[in-house]
Amino acid sequence: MTNPQTVLAEIAGGLKARQVIPFLGAGVLDLIEGASPIPRSPEELVATITAKAAVPGRIRRQLTASAQYIESHKHRRTLETILTGLFKAGAEPTVLHKYLAGIPELPLIVDTWYDDTTARALAESGRSWGQIQGMSHPQSLGEWVRYFGSDNEPSDAVAAESWNTVLYKPMGAVTPAGNYLVSDSDYVEVLTEIDIQSPIPAVVQNLRAGRNFLFLGCRFDGEIGRTFARQIIKRSSDRHWAVLPGELTKNEQKFLDTYNITPIDITLAEAVAALAAA
Repeated sequence: MTNPQTVLAEIAGGLKARQVIPFLGAGVLDLIEGASPIPRSPEELVATITAKAAVPGRIRRQLTASAQYIESHKHRRTLETILTGLFKAGAEPTVLHKYLAGIPELPLIVDTWYDDTTARALAESGRSWGQIQGMSHPQSLGEWVRYFGSDNEPSDAVAAESWNTVLYKPMGAVTPAGNYLVSDSDYVEVLTEIDIQSPIPAVVQNLRAGRNFLFLGCRFDGEIGRTFARQIIKRSSDRHWAVLPGELTKNEQKFLDTYNITPIDITLAEAVAALAAA
């Protein structure tokens, strides 16, 4: 078996050579030292929102179903207010976020959680960057995404072509406008269209072409997460990696095998240290 340190040294070179794209999941927030000011997983998030708004017991552990119940019975604005209240405090960039923000050559970062930690790190880097956020299609004016410059002002697809680094937040984010894909209805249309790539912006499709992905803080044990990962890496390279410590579920192993994603069985903290040292 190949030494993880050797693999990560190769990946670190790929990140600096604009060949490897980081793909972040909620699990990267486990690197926060001490208590986290924001939810760090779907499980933490659903437990917190159902403590703020009552939902039936049978769905209390299901994030999208609980969000849908709140949206349907207490109005969408109530759901968005809860989410913004939970994430607006933000978290200081972790060692991983600082490491990635310190690589000026990175053309694209995919970040699938609702926090603004990566954006904070990029803002501190002083580079040219902007972000693209997925939109709740039923709540928008027919848009799949919205664009924001590094100043948090609305932007567009033309401007995004000139950004040195694109931060792609397919599930939305708390800042600057509180866009969220979180409820069942949010996902109905996007999952119907994502196979033909309509919800994925052209600049992201162009930047992924021929490149490898490195999954960090991701678990592939949910169908929505697997679907988004599969569609975002579509038409990229045929070789990817995922830092996945411990035993894999059958669904995770099948997903990795199908899309040629090599698991790296070390902790995220160890992986970040190896990347930074390479």
